[in-house]
Amino acid sequence: MAAIEDKLIAFPTFFKVEGEKVAIFGNGDEAFAKLRLLSNSRADIIVYADAPEADLVKFAAKEGYELIRAKFDASQLEDAAMVFAGTGDELLDQQIVTAARELKIPANAVDQPDWCDFYTPALVNRAPLSIAIGTEGAGPVLGQIVRARIDQMLSPSLGPLARLAQQYRKAVDHMVPRGVTRRVFWRRFFTGDIADKVAMGNISDARRIATRILREREEAQGHVWLVGAGPGAEDLLTLRAQRVMMEADVILHDALVPMAVVNMGRRDAERISVGKRKGCHSKSQDQINDLLVELASSGKRIVRLKSGDPLIYGRAGEEMAALRDAGISYEIVPGITSAFAAAADFDLPLTLRGVSSSLVFTTGHDLTGAALPDWARLAISGATIAVYMGRTVAATVANKLMEAGLDGSVSVAVVENAGRADKKLMHGILQNLPALEDRTDLAGPVMVIIGEAVAGATFDHSTPLLEFSNNKLKTTIGA
Repeated sequence: MAAIEDKLIAFPTFFKVEGEKVAIFGNGDEAFAKLRLLSNSRADIIVYADAPEADLVKFAAKEGYELIRAKFDASQLEDAAMVFAGTGDELLDQQIVTAARELKIPANAVDQPDWCDFYTPALVNRAPLSIAIGTEGAGPVLGQIVRARIDQMLSPSLGPLARLAQQYRKAVDHMVPRGVTRRVFWRRFFTGDIADKVAMGNISDARRIATRILREREEAQGHVWLVGAGPGAEDLLTLRAQRVMMEADVILHDALVPMAVVNMGRRDAERISVGKRKGCHSKSQDQINDLLVELASSGKRIVRLKSGDPLIYGRAGEEMAALRDAGISYEIVPGITSAFAAAADFDLPLTLRGVSSSLVFTTGHDLTGAALPDWARLAISGATIAVYMGRTVAATVANKLMEAGLDGSVSVAVVENAGRADKKLMHGILQNLPALEDRTDLAGPVMVIIGEAVAGATFDHSTPLLEFSNNKLKTTIGA
């Protein structure tokens, strides 16, 4: 459950104001600012001002808004759907809001959050598309900064494109089945040739293309994206991953993927947890393969969301084989693997000229067998070793590598929850690594990086592995 401070005081919504009376009270800049904002709408705006400034009078006359020169009177609120009090006199603004509330009319007193039934947002207008940015009165300047950034990102052609879509909506509702098929139609409408023609101002060609794809009415084809969610931080998700998550009808996610990342997908997409973490598999890999095929065969577009990168210990090979055998299209969307996130946490160069020119990705379980894997020779020759899921076999990893000839004084970096705000960093040398197995406080995924290049890392924010080992020894002796 979200913390109370993470919940909104005001729920964002859009009032229908076309043809509705909106009353603005005030003579100067505050009232003028609200008038300019409301001029983006089709509201029936009336300004009440007993001594209006010249700019306000000029703008109202130019835009055709009624300006009534009069002091405030409660009768002026009659039939209003919304009221703005911007007189510059706090007590008068409060009097206006009080009178409006008695008539059950929502009111806003400029720069007085406690006297606002609603807040006016910073607005990006691409009518009929609009984007409102609110700060609940806490930081209007911040809202304007965000608005400016969004305004730069969005093409002015989005308005004409949205208006063209309005012309096709009834036909689409009548001719195109609900669900995936309709979403695919609108996805084609808002991207590709139609959007390009509108951006060039060629509305007639855009309309011809739209009519053609409406008549074609292609049946929705199932598709699967195997998506890397990265190490778990929302801002390390790639733009492509976020885009396809907004297109998916179903999101199948592993247990290691935080819900904050899962919830970056389309709001109405079905979410299915398939487990897949050490000691907790809610579904077997075969069941996951079958589920992907079943959903895609029904025309669904699916994101298979995996921690890190899907091609590194993500068992993507088995899922791709199942999809190929079923004739289902799929796409790989790479993610930031935990080794890279862990290295970034330590400012650690995984390769370092003159020290380490190769990198090995492995799991600690590769060293639990009787024979050393082939890559162990690389560790001895200077390669950097990134060990995934290494906490429970840390002693085995350390002992096997030292038996193979790797010096026990080689540097080691350890990260729990790499790349995330709740990460925990530790450092030491190879002979300290067995202490990791006793760290019962480490519940998240652990990445271990071993090699000479690790000595070049920054250890300012990490704790020594040996410190935990010594503390445990002192506690044992004291007992």
